[in-house]
Amino acid sequence: MMSDTSTEINEIYQPLYSTDKRYIVLTGGRGSLKSFSVHDFILRLTYQIGQGVLFTRWTLTSAHTSIIPEFEAAIDRLGLREDFHITRTDIYNRRTNSFIWFRGLKPQSGNQTSALKSLSRVTTWIVEEAEDLIDEKLFNKIDDSIRTKGMQNRVILILNPTTREHWIYKRWFERSLKYIEIDGFKVAVSSHPEVENIHSTYLIGKKYLDKDWLSKAERWRTMAKTGFDPVLNEEIGELQQEKAKTFYVNNYLGGWLEQAEGVIFTNWETGQFDESHTIMYGLDYGYNPDPTALVKASIDWKHRRIYLKQLIYKTDLSTEQIAELVKAFVTPNDIVIADSAEKRLNVELVQKDIPIVKALKGADSIRSSILQVQNFKLIIDPESVDLINELNLYAWLENKSGVPMDKHNHLIDSIRYIVQYFLAANGL
Repeated sequence: MMSDTSTEINEIYQPLYSTDKRYIVLTGGRGSLKSFSVHDFILRLTYQIGQGVLFTRWTLTSAHTSIIPEFEAAIDRLGLREDFHITRTDIYNRRTNSFIWFRGLKPQSGNQTSALKSLSRVTTWIVEEAEDLIDEKLFNKIDDSIRTKGMQNRVILILNPTTREHWIYKRWFERSLKYIEIDGFKVAVSSHPEVENIHSTYLIGKKYLDKDWLSKAERWRTMAKTGFDPVLNEEIGELQQEKAKTFYVNNYLGGWLEQAEGVIFTNWETGQFDESHTIMYGLDYGYNPDPTALVKASIDWKHRRIYLKQLIYKTDLSTEQIAELVKAFVTPNDIVIADSAEKRLNVELVQKDIPIVKALKGADSIRSSILQVQNFKLIIDPESVDLINELNLYAWLENKSGVPMDKHNHLIDSIRYIVQYFLAANGL
């Protein structure tokens, strides 16, 4: 049985303890106690003999500095420190020998390989930040391995809903929608028979939230509901109120997004990367908050297709670090089309034997290169999570205005550089 502690379990999360369904999907906005509640549940679960928990995120390379401290805080809050042995990658319950393994799903995650090959003792698989898991085939592969005989097997997905293009929405929500009203807004949840969908918002956990964070959420709430900005003390207008509603419902109430209004690229789908065509690389520079982004393209001119795979998407990179990362993917015989505005960076990377070619820029080059990219079918590698997010969010400032937003465009800019160069180099 579960450990007997006095810590209150919020009634919204009671189904974690009572459901007999295999799939438990926790949706909701930020600050809604999803991870907090699952951490408590997992720790209590380890008091049952024979329980093995695989706790994953898409990227999880240093569990001892990221997620394990959160579990240590939960252990101390529950007053159970003496019952657990904690290593850099795992937590073991001394009373039962049940365990929690922490692993990353992304192939580059340092401890993924060994963790995902031997799952015979795992009874519960947790996918935190499940919105980042774009590859449904990878999910199915691990899901099929959670099959410990004689135990209740669980797969728990924790996510802040993104767009309705996500496979989680299509699999468990699209044909089983039920709308509930939260704070005056309709929010979609799942009534799928194989799923226990637990939905929550920050409104249930205000006492746990930082005062400044709560003030920010309440500002968006007020703008969404009344069209008045309490910080600037002014009306914001109908268009801005609609945008505030969309943001508040998605970010704080956990509503699913349609593709961004006025989204620029709809000419794409996910699929396997095909190496057999003309290979080029695109590089867009950033530092913080914007990432440096490298994308690999395989251009099938005959069929007007471009296969795309994100390779780098990181902030706070020095020139040395950029060179080191790029060299892991690119040889001196390749072509890397890079942002021509960063002259110093381009010179320094060429000096480090990176085969940089400056991107073509000129009057109206952004809009014209967008049109060029729209003339191709884009096939996106399923693991290119940040590229998929950009494609879902990169939109015109006003619907079909011809002026794109200057965000959600780092990998997309890299793609534009490639297409511009390819067409010009081939006289097309």
